Amino acid sequence: MTYTALIIGGGIAGSLCAVALRKVGITPVVYEAYDRTADHTGAFLTLAVNALDALRALDFDLGDVGFDTPLIVFTNGSGRRLGELPYGTTLLDGMVSRTVKRADLYRAFRERVVRSGVHIEYGKRLVDAESTGDGVLARFADGTSVRGDLLIGADGLRSRTREIIDPHAPDARYGGLLNTGGYARGVSTGCEPGTMNAIFGKRCFFTHTTHPSGEVWWAANPAQAAEPTPAELAAITPEQWRSRLIDLFRHDRGPAADIIAATGEIFAGWSTYDVPTVPKWHDDRMVIIGDAAHATAPSIGQGAAMAIEDTVVLAKCLRDSPDIAAAFAAYERLRRERVERVVAQGNRTGGWKTLGPVARVPHDLIMSLAMKQMARTGNDPSRWIYEHHIDWDKPLQEVPSEAR
Repeated sequence: MTYTALIIGGGIAGSLCAVALRKVGITPVVYEAYDRTADHTGAFLTLAVNALDALRALDFDLGDVGFDTPLIVFTNGSGRRLGELPYGTTLLDGMVSRTVKRADLYRAFRERVVRSGVHIEYGKRLVDAESTGDGVLARFADGTSVRGDLLIGADGLRSRTREIIDPHAPDARYGGLLNTGGYARGVSTGCEPGTMNAIFGKRCFFTHTTHPSGEVWWAANPAQAAEPTPAELAAITPEQWRSRLIDLFRHDRGPAADIIAATGEIFAGWSTYDVPTVPKWHDDRMVIIGDAAHATAPSIGQGAAMAIEDTVVLAKCLRDSPDIAAAFAAYERLRRERVERVVAQGNRTGGWKTLGPVARVPHDLIMSLAMKQMARTGNDPSRWIYEHHIDWDKPLQEVPSEAR
């Protein structure tokens, strides 16, 4: 049967979901709440090899976007090297993790959506939806409505689809950290291009990597116990961010303060969140994917990766299942345990960034010993995250009941 799918949200999850559904013969239409594209989104992210491997199932190659990031080096605020690790594993063909500007990733996905013949409607904020027996009816804030065979909520942290499926679903949970960053020119870090450098500073976490062009991409995570309101965050000017961050790093040994000073425009800050266990992922003709179902803290770089994996698995389930209900059930069965483990890991790792100066001393010792052990044995406890592979060509009934 050929379905028409209403995809709510035109970000990473929604755009790629449209591509995946098109590949299996489903007709998707994307409904984006904002009235414009996200081409000017400033931040960057690193896609680990599990995300890049999942993209291959959709014949998607990001070889011309961003740059390889095969290694991550850890230091503390005193300049002491705590250790280094591969940034995830390396695939058999040599593929490694890749760092990209979020705007470039959006653009690449959207261009693929357009080439696939998928229609995108902007300015369509979902307010309500209901199953109609043989389909679903979605209503938008502009007064319009549309019908389809199924509805996929790729509408992020504040998902309206999640609320419709389960009015008692948990809200996004504040992680105690803010996030900002930027791109610096004319500053030397002394680090090899393509190496991610993670610094557990005395008062703030900082990470930076150098593009092959010499531009330095960086991010900082100031800890803040009380969640700021959107208005409070919006009121912080770039120069106030600059002053605050330089003050946080002024007692550290390392390039953070110099990188910040050399940055022309600092990102407007945002809060970090995750979404704890969501009891219901689907209901009749509606389902949620990506951050709407299982947002993870950005500390382990798996938020986009989990959304990408979701889109591939959901499309495969719809391709191979006898009906929509069976497809949604199979999707949840194949995804829930894995993504909830990733969310839990992200929450633990994010907690390290909120430690004060006293607590950082044992943390640094434990981290240093753990990385020495991993380097000696080759046993990375996070390997299960990166080595995950989705076999697109294998029929669904041959897939194990637990995907790890």
